[in-house]
Amino acid sequence: MVNDLRIIQKGITPYEEAWEYQKQTHASRLAGDISDTLILIEHPPVYTFGKNSDRSNLLDPQDAEVIQSDRGGDITWHGPGQLVGYPIINLEDHKKSVSWYMRNLEEVIILTLKHFNVSGERIKGMTGVWVGNQKICAMGVRLSRWVTMHGFALNVRPNMSYFHGMIPCGIQGKGVVSMKKLLGRDIELSEVSPTLISAFQSVFEFDNTINI
Repeated sequence: MVNDLRIIQKGITPYEEAWEYQKQTHASRLAGDISDTLILIEHPPVYTFGKNSDRSNLLDPQDAEVIQSDRGGDITWHGPGQLVGYPIINLEDHKKSVSWYMRNLEEVIILTLKHFNVSGERIKGMTGVWVGNQKICAMGVRLSRWVTMHGFALNVRPNMSYFHGMIPCGIQGKGVVSMKKLLGRDIELSEVSPTLISAFQSVFEFDNTINI
């Protein structure tokens, strides 16, 4: 089979609708009906709890939805201006290692940021991508029979005030930042997504990308 990566860009979609779409795509990938898929999406404002979240990390939901998810990780926020990626890929065809997968996801974001002259990095013992002491990309995943769900949320140009409504990822003493803030200019998701797709294809060694 040609090593293709399907790209689906859905625009602003309610979280639960996107979650259901992920489940359907996951089932199709598991059945072998489709190839690996990267869903790129935005959500209306929503706070989501991971499986082992501490509910006290939600301080003030404001006007956002609050949803219990089945991904790993603690609390996070999604909203317009944030590029959310849900890779539905079968690690049987890559490497059956959760840590390998997470480090590769981080590498995709680091390469994407590098294109915009932003120096993203890892912090030992913590998932996601950071710029100094500030998180620019949160990550939380779920695997079922080695097929992945959920993924990453890159802060491109979101309303950063929502991050004051929670303790991001349950981590005290660290901040959150956006590409807009670091670049000192406005930036659209459409400017970032082609670079991210290219980085994803390179890091996970796909031969081709197909826009669905």
